[in-house]
Amino acid sequence: MGAASLPRKVLVANRGEIAVRVIRACQDLGVTAVAVHSEADTDALHVALADEAVAIGPAPARSSYLDVGRIVDAARTAGCDAVHPGYGFLSENAALPRALAEAGIAFVGPPAEVIEQVGDKVAARGAAKAAAVPVVPGSDRLDTAEEALGFATDVGFPVLLKAAAGGGGRGIRRVDEPDELATAFAEASREAEAAFGDGGVFVEKCIIDARHVEVQILADAHGAVVHLGERECSLQRRRQKLVEESPAPGLPAGLRKELGAAAVRLATEVGYRGAGTVEFLVDPHTWSFYFIEVNARIQVEHGVTELVTGVDLVVEQLRIAGGLPLPLAQDEISWSGAAIEFRINAEDPERGFFPSPGRLTLLRLPAGPGVRVDTGFETGRSIPPYYDSLIAKVMVWGSDREQALARARRALAELAVDGVASTAPLHRRIVGWDAFRSGQFHTGSLERFLAG
Repeated sequence: MGAASLPRKVLVANRGEIAVRVIRACQDLGVTAVAVHSEADTDALHVALADEAVAIGPAPARSSYLDVGRIVDAARTAGCDAVHPGYGFLSENAALPRALAEAGIAFVGPPAEVIEQVGDKVAARGAAKAAAVPVVPGSDRLDTAEEALGFATDVGFPVLLKAAAGGGGRGIRRVDEPDELATAFAEASREAEAAFGDGGVFVEKCIIDARHVEVQILADAHGAVVHLGERECSLQRRRQKLVEESPAPGLPAGLRKELGAAAVRLATEVGYRGAGTVEFLVDPHTWSFYFIEVNARIQVEHGVTELVTGVDLVVEQLRIAGGLPLPLAQDEISWSGAAIEFRINAEDPERGFFPSPGRLTLLRLPAGPGVRVDTGFETGRSIPPYYDSLIAKVMVWGSDREQALARARRALAELAVDGVASTAPLHRRIVGWDAFRSGQFHTGSLERFLAG
């Protein structure tokens, strides 16, 4: 792209709501947005909204959205000078930025070597230690169950077995007793190999009743790094987030400051560039915190940070990719009110969250003061069975958490999803749940609520 400037034409290498989100950010900036689509997504909303579209192959993701060569060829064919990967798919695959660099096309994200460093959980822990960021007691990469048992015995059970190369809740097993470890190690290694092509595992001490809190960062190519506060992500099912909010309820002010500073130190240590998230476990009994991983991409839940800061994170990603400096210093960033996001997935909570693809005979989205909805669908469009089940993200903002909760009740009551099962009824239950309303919950709370 030459001198520092916005990209001229961006290939959006994703689908669904995040593709729509990036396309809108491009169009707001006067940048041409080019969609890609598989055969299953020919009539998808992101294709209809883009300025141009390129077909990239069959429905299975491995033959389309996960094919680096097809993405690079599509960018070349369309004459794009940048590629935005969204989240999921190739967003944290270092092969894509490397291939794009060879083609002279900018990648809207961190450099390949940074993706590799933070994507390897053991290497990321090392970087955190170098940046004086607390880490959960854990091992280096282990290749045998015997090694894992030895370490687990030293730190004490329960422990977590985690994929060295992975994230997103895959390749993780909790082990409470020594005689469970060999089986769990084999399962974790097998799942890690299938998901990430690397069966390496490490052991981490399990923090009981922890909260999952993440910090949003932005870093430019000139060495400037800022954080935009934290998000509470503790409401999870099988380590998959269902509800997120900012700020995290009930966190001491001093802890918020420490979390933000730690995230900035780590991002500086690894030479980060772009938007990213540094994730922590917080012990609510002692208010100690521990680094767990870096997500080297935009997050699904980035919208709640945008609502409380007024900063458009996708626009900033595009500016950073063009070599432009961050527009705000840390002391110029401010926070206002509270925001909550509810992930509306095409899954049936009454059937173990079984996926529910199909045609949306009705999708009525909520609106009004303090309500934002990001979606890649509308009434009459179909949810394919090949990809993520996210239908929409319903977000609410209020001047305080109480107002945000009131708006959440209204927004979820207005929402209508027909034709497929969805998690909307569950979210209506969550809004009325005492533990959620009080902010007194942790990473194990939702599963206990569902079991009760």
